[in-house]
Amino acid sequence: MSKDFLFHAGEATVLAAEGQFTDAMPEILIGRTDGPVGQAFANMMAQSKGHTAMFAIRACNQLVRPATMMVPKVTLRDMTNIELFGGVVQSATADAVVDCLIEGVIPKDIANELCIISLVWIDPRCATHAELDKKDMYRTNYEATKLALRRALANEPSVEELIANRHKIKHDMDDWS
Repeated sequence: MSKDFLFHAGEATVLAAEGQFTDAMPEILIGRTDGPVGQAFANMMAQSKGHTAMFAIRACNQLVRPATMMVPKVTLRDMTNIELFGGVVQSATADAVVDCLIEGVIPKDIANELCIISLVWIDPRCATHAELDKKDMYRTNYEATKLALRRALANEPSVEELIANRHKIKHDMDDWS
């Protein structure tokens, strides 16, 4: 396998529909199973309370390739958020990985030699939101995961883009400068 697949990182943000708290912000590592991403992946099999890692599956007995480990960025304190993580978000993540295979973003011929770690955001307000739109939650997580994978494997943003934008772009929550 090419050394190009040793370690790639990507992220993306896709915003929720108006009135929803379903923004998606996955942070992705993708790399060879015999490299640093594979080592981190294997180490994530040890669980920690509130941050339970789980495989991305499309359905029972349908683990995606490359094997993908999802880890919540926030502590999941209740069954509603756990069910959202292991349901809607898991489904969206799994579908995005498979569609990246179909579209050639992830090379099919080395899919079993790669693994993915996806840190996933679930806004804790989703659990109590009376009008939670699970379709929007699926959409944002699906789109953001595909975009993060594309960016990771294309090494985006480039160093040149980062340098060019250093004084043009601010953090979205920047109220200190």
